[in-house]
Amino acid sequence: MKRTLYLKFLLAYLLFAIFGFIVVATFVHGMTYERLRRDKADSMYQVATQIANTYAADLYNSETSLEAVHQQMVALSGYMGGSPIWIVNPSGRLVLDSSRVLEQNKKDVIVGFDPTVIGTTYYTTGTFWNTFNEETLSVFAPITANYKVQAYVIIHEPISKIKASADGFLNISYLMLIVLFLLSLIILIFFTELVYLPLRKITTATEQYAVGNMGYEFSVESEDEMGYLAASLSYMAGEIARQEEDQKKFIANVSHDFRSPLTSIKGYLIAMQDGTIPPEMHDRYLGIVINETDRLTKLTNEMLTLNNLNTKGMLLDKSDFDINAVIRNVAESFEGTCLDKKIAIELVLTEEKMLVNADMSKIQQVLYNLVDNAIKFSHKDSSIKIETTEKHSKVFVSVKDSGIGIPKEDQKLIFDRFYKSDLSRGKDKKGTGLGLAIVKEIVKAHEENINVISTTGVGTEFIFSLPKAKSMDADDEE
Repeated sequence: MKRTLYLKFLLAYLLFAIFGFIVVATFVHGMTYERLRRDKADSMYQVATQIANTYAADLYNSETSLEAVHQQMVALSGYMGGSPIWIVNPSGRLVLDSSRVLEQNKKDVIVGFDPTVIGTTYYTTGTFWNTFNEETLSVFAPITANYKVQAYVIIHEPISKIKASADGFLNISYLMLIVLFLLSLIILIFFTELVYLPLRKITTATEQYAVGNMGYEFSVESEDEMGYLAASLSYMAGEIARQEEDQKKFIANVSHDFRSPLTSIKGYLIAMQDGTIPPEMHDRYLGIVINETDRLTKLTNEMLTLNNLNTKGMLLDKSDFDINAVIRNVAESFEGTCLDKKIAIELVLTEEKMLVNADMSKIQQVLYNLVDNAIKFSHKDSSIKIETTEKHSKVFVSVKDSGIGIPKEDQKLIFDRFYKSDLSRGKDKKGTGLGLAIVKEIVKAHEENINVISTTGVGTEFIFSLPKAKSMDADDEE
């Protein structure tokens, strides 16, 4: 795997920091400066308007002296941080300057003064017709007397001061951005610990599983989706390893079960061919060969049956049928075998007719295999009991023998393919070890259960369930 995910995340993190600083340095700084300039102009205009309506108006109405107004302007200028306050005639002559005392015999005129340049606004920026050496914010407030503009109150503020204030706010923004950047390291740490490192473990594990190392172990100590993914992957690897082991066992068992009869067939045929077995005994040994071929045929057919049952999406031809009738038919088919071994089959069936909903042919195969096994492992002069009981809309079918039984340690393995307990090997010469595996798969396909109860030397009982037909419940209600 190309380990670029973490580098991409780090790159995104660095890009976030870089673009954050760019945005703060451009947009935030510009917006802060504009807002400060607008606020400063508003506050200056309020002061200029107040002066124009009071002190300056009294001056032009001859209600106060120029010296008194000058003193007031000096005080207000100091209150405003030293911003110069002027009174200028429409012609551009400077009448009053809070920053200095004007000479009476000298005219200070602002060349090119034109108050109309402000248009609909109340302030302008620039050098104020080359009066200042730096860019300045200038606010105008007209002084009216006798319904005529007599002069203007003008307050100046260097733009450099406003920019200095904006830079101060910008520094605060930079500081906040750095703090935010450092705090966002927590996200990076959490990503590393909770996502990236577990993902690395999972990726390493998948690489190991891909090369066949299903025994590779790893753990992710987390209860979130990442931990669930790791647990699922580990479980999947375990299942694959188990299936591979089962496959190896399956191949070994198939090879063993095919090799034994083939060896016997070949040995007998060679012995007949080279004269080791005299011609008068050929019929006997040909019978043995035929029995071995029958065993191979049975093994092949049961393997095909089991493979079809294991096929995903197996279709069941379900219908309502009388399970009691099927049991009677299966019991009748073993009549000859039971006579030979002097075994009796006892039927204890609930009601005369018991309808279930299932695949009749496959359930018949289940019963056939269970009864066949019961006969094989029963003693002579014994009995086999087949019983049906009904409980909670389920029908339970029991096949019980009084034979050799199954050891407790083997009972969990009897449904595995090709499995034969040590006690059964001497009894079941022609068995394939697939009968109970087929039974298990059929019952499982019906979404039902099968259990075994057995005691060595006493006997064995298999019990499986089937859903009772709904028509039976309707009849019971009537």
